[in-house]
Amino acid sequence: MFYNINGDNMKQRIIFHSDLNNFYASVECLYNPSIRNKAVVVVGDQEKRHGIVLAKNYIAKAYNIKTGDTIGEATRKCGEELVCVKASFERYYYVSKIIKKMYLEYTDKVESFGIDEAWLDVTERVNSYEEAIKLADKIRARVIDEFGLTVSIGISFNKIFAKLGSDLKKPNATTLITEQNFKDVVWSLPSRELLYVGNKTEQKLEKLGIKTIGDIANTNEVVLRRTLGKNGVMLKNFALGLDDSEVKRFDKHDPIKSVGNSTTCPHDLKTNEEVKAVIYILAENVARRMREKNFWCSVVCVCYKNNELQFTEKMKTLDFPTNLASDIAKVAYKLFLENFDWQSTIRAVGVRACGLCEKPKQYNMFVNEQTMLKKENFEKVVENLRSRFGYNIITRGSVCLNREFKELNPEHVTHIIHPQSYLKGG
Repeated sequence: MFYNINGDNMKQRIIFHSDLNNFYASVECLYNPSIRNKAVVVVGDQEKRHGIVLAKNYIAKAYNIKTGDTIGEATRKCGEELVCVKASFERYYYVSKIIKKMYLEYTDKVESFGIDEAWLDVTERVNSYEEAIKLADKIRARVIDEFGLTVSIGISFNKIFAKLGSDLKKPNATTLITEQNFKDVVWSLPSRELLYVGNKTEQKLEKLGIKTIGDIANTNEVVLRRTLGKNGVMLKNFALGLDDSEVKRFDKHDPIKSVGNSTTCPHDLKTNEEVKAVIYILAENVARRMREKNFWCSVVCVCYKNNELQFTEKMKTLDFPTNLASDIAKVAYKLFLENFDWQSTIRAVGVRACGLCEKPKQYNMFVNEQTMLKKENFEKVVENLRSRFGYNIITRGSVCLNREFKELNPEHVTHIIHPQSYLKGG
């Protein structure tokens, strides 16, 4: 039982976290039962050089196949038994949508955390953990009976431990973590099991001798803040069970934090001009989507991956906000030139606009306002032509120099719309 500041009784929060097991691979097996008992991996488009493992079923996991393996690596581990299925994201989004619609029968507080995960606040639906377990088991049974999939559900008094609980037992399990047992269940787990402890954070913690979630909970806050900043304090609170964040209603969306677009290139890029062409293609799409939301950006970010799959990201704060593709691309390309030495080739490129805001009250004092308006109107005319007659009705000259780039339609590559971070304060 909880108490408010006046000492009055408050109903204990009960949060579910649902995690559909091996979702991509399970959906593919659902649509093609003949592969259900085989080692299945879901892969990207090999012809467009996205040929890596995106997901796998439990049979494939038994061969030590991992997400991110190339198809060749996965085949060497498994042999001829391996079944490679091209990803069908439209299908995954459809299945995810109808399952989450079913969740809404139990609560209107259903917050997605990726395509295959969601939190549910069932506080008003149940009166005890015993009732919560029965409800979770009922939901798991419905997912099997109605959709042919399995789901693991974590139950706890906060979102962080509910998420951790859904990871502890798979597939098709219910796991309860309470105020009374969380130290026994959680604290002995490796630090990486705590939400938002990634590889780099884990390495920093290990240098301090912090290996478990319990170690995080018992480490002095000053030490964590010095090493990880405010995130260190946040992780300590998580480890102590002090997460009080709410599960958002299904119809409530976080404010958008950035808009981006990225792609794996048709071939490894070997010249600055090739990179410039791809950056402009991506920037045009980013700017169009910003204008649809009436956004301007104050920060431009460029990211790229070389042929050894090493990832680099660089960003720059602008002197004045913009929503023009030409401005965004110019800054992104300059960042690339300043930071890449061509010791390797480029495999993938991304452009992102951050620091989003509404239209500034005045234009850049160093640029003629009529010039700015002329550029904006020109880009809108291009957008209108493409919406009416197709993307390739008008193409930049730098893109025309490479036939493969003409087939690179930014409307079909990875769109990244980043909401505000789960972390408070952004």
